[in-house]
Amino acid sequence: MVEFDDIFFKAKDGEVYRMVIEAIEKPLIESVLARVDGNKLQAAKILGLNRNTLHSKIKRLGIRVKDWRS
Repeated sequence: MVEFDDIFFKAKDGEVYRMVIEAIEKPLIESVLARVDGNKLQAAKILGLNRNTLHSKIKRLGIRVKDWRS
């Protein structure tokens, strides 16, 4: 689990938000993909994202969707 106090004290000014998002975004997307058996359209709906936005995030974060398909 991420200790937010550690993030706040180690971050440079203006970087806290980015650091928190980076720590949470990939596990969140992976968790949702696992729940919907890798269905990106369903995952996008659950996350409240456009499917193209989700696709971009998956690519940027290096998430392998096939790992979540049953």
